[in-house]
Amino acid sequence: MSLAEGEWKLSYSSNGVHPGAAFTFGTIRTGYYLTDAFEITYGDIDTGDTPMPRADGVRFGQDWKSAATITFEVGVDAVDDAPTQHGRHGANLDRLSVMGQVWDAEALRLRFATPAVLSTVQGGRARRFYGRPRKWAPAASKLTRQGYTPVACTFVCQDDTAYDEVEQVARIDIQPPPHPGLVGPLTTPLTMTGRSKGVVQGDRIVGGTKPTWPVITIYGPITQPACEVVDWWKVNLDLTLDVGEHVVIDPRPWARTVLRNGNASVAGLLYRGSPRLEDLRLPVGRQDFVLRGTDATGTAYMTVAWRDAYSHL
Repeated sequence: MSLAEGEWKLSYSSNGVHPGAAFTFGTIRTGYYLTDAFEITYGDIDTGDTPMPRADGVRFGQDWKSAATITFEVGVDAVDDAPTQHGRHGANLDRLSVMGQVWDAEALRLRFATPAVLSTVQGGRARRFYGRPRKWAPAASKLTRQGYTPVACTFVCQDDTAYDEVEQVARIDIQPPPHPGLVGPLTTPLTMTGRSKGVVQGDRIVGGTKPTWPVITIYGPITQPACEVVDWWKVNLDLTLDVGEHVVIDPRPWARTVLRNGNASVAGLLYRGSPRLEDLRLPVGRQDFVLRGTDATGTAYMTVAWRDAYSHL
């Protein structure tokens, strides 16, 4: 079910016997509607300021921002689920049990660094946050027996960023496609007509309002592959990928991995001159991605995937 305006969806995968979730709430049609506007609380800044020795003022250092927290007040409504008061009471308890199970997120709590996804549509824009559900507190209410219970709950984000729901993916081949050149018959004087597309091979637009994380996947056959974002950074690997092999460089805060064929870590094969994973972000604007390396077949390629990032919804 696609999200309607004002709706939210909490989703994560299962883990053994612990089920995953795809829980939608926020509007009346879901049975879990917001009774007040949601609130995004941005975390405090951990400043690196130090006093000036034997002088007035402070010396500013590096500052770090903590995560954002989203708070909801939800009305769990089962008033129309049964014709009797006894039935409405039972239906409301069932709905509370469903929401409580989702918010408990035991499938996540037992896994290191794994976030849930909280998606929403606000002002016609589809956005998502990465994080984990935390507080879940149904209020003691006499209305529960009538089929309605208010609940307060929170979601702690991995960072303070909202990401576009749509993932952008660019494919870059190690060998550019051949140019067709001029096609005869030709007459003089030669002139060019039509408008340029304005986008060269490998050129892509990174939207949003702040830098975002890419996920880089390089497919063999290739030796000493490198992904370069022209004028910004280049990450190199000292390895050889055969046909059918691939390596994924994932610098996102909840991953920070370099995996060969999905399971073997090859982070130690990054060249010393490569940026740290935490510095591998794509600037906003037009970017040119280049795949470098040695491939006698000319068939190696890579994909760069990202979600545009925003400082607010």
